[in-house]
Amino acid sequence: MPRRQAVLCGRGKQAASFFLTKDCLLCVLQKEQERMAIYSDLKGKIVLITGGAGGIGAAMAEAFCAQGARVFFGDVDWKSGEALAKRLGGNATFSRVDLTKEAQTRDWVEQAARQCGEIHGLVNNAAADPRIPFAKMTAQQWDELFARNLRAYFLAAQEAARWMKKGAAILNFSSVTFHTAPKEMTAYVATKAGIQGFTRSLARELGPQGIRVNTLSPGWVMTARQLREFITPAVKRKIRRAQCIPELVQASEVAEVALFLCSEASRAITGQEILVDRGWAHS
Repeated sequence: MPRRQAVLCGRGKQAASFFLTKDCLLCVLQKEQERMAIYSDLKGKIVLITGGAGGIGAAMAEAFCAQGARVFFGDVDWKSGEALAKRLGGNATFSRVDLTKEAQTRDWVEQAARQCGEIHGLVNNAAADPRIPFAKMTAQQWDELFARNLRAYFLAAQEAARWMKKGAAILNFSSVTFHTAPKEMTAYVATKAGIQGFTRSLARELGPQGIRVNTLSPGWVMTARQLREFITPAVKRKIRRAQCIPELVQASEVAEVALFLCSEASRAITGQEILVDRGWAHS
């Protein structure tokens, strides 16, 4: 049996709105950590996260650090990334990385790997989700979105796999939109469909080395940016009607599933999609 524990503490309220004060938010995050499952095999492991400066990425950086992992996260948002790394302490290292640039992406992965000697987990999370009507989308916008949302996953995974051994894991983020197919998101949904195929084929290719590859597809998650730009009372009602369980999904809950999929507890799972959407869609 692998060395791990599953310690679950009291539930309490899931998460607060982004209007909370900094002190209140830190209190909520502390309570989230207290109830989080503990995977002892993640302690000391080297985990890379793309797009880790905010939203789901920041929640994952927080969660992996709480497990004792050494986290390297890359993002274009320098200010938020530096602030998060400072708050998380010595186990977190932030780098400004433009994932649409091949050299920057490969250099970031290689530098982390050379510093630590090995990579145990790669979480491909960074993505853009523009709303663009199909008739108005340009070829340049299409290509740029594929470069950010899909090509970057290939670059990071290819470089990271060179430094991975048996038991390592790659986690690629797709989306519930692959199943629900909303309008004015044709390019975004196409990139998320590509991630599904990328995961399945890569899992087959890396499987003989003992490296697992899975997809995590979140529902509509209540991050600060989503609340600021897209979430209205009407949207919340729509989400609650669509989900089997009406409670809105929080970034910390997605992070908990990412922990599981990067830990030895999921050692028998590869090439799969896990939906974290309270039953909105079915994989």
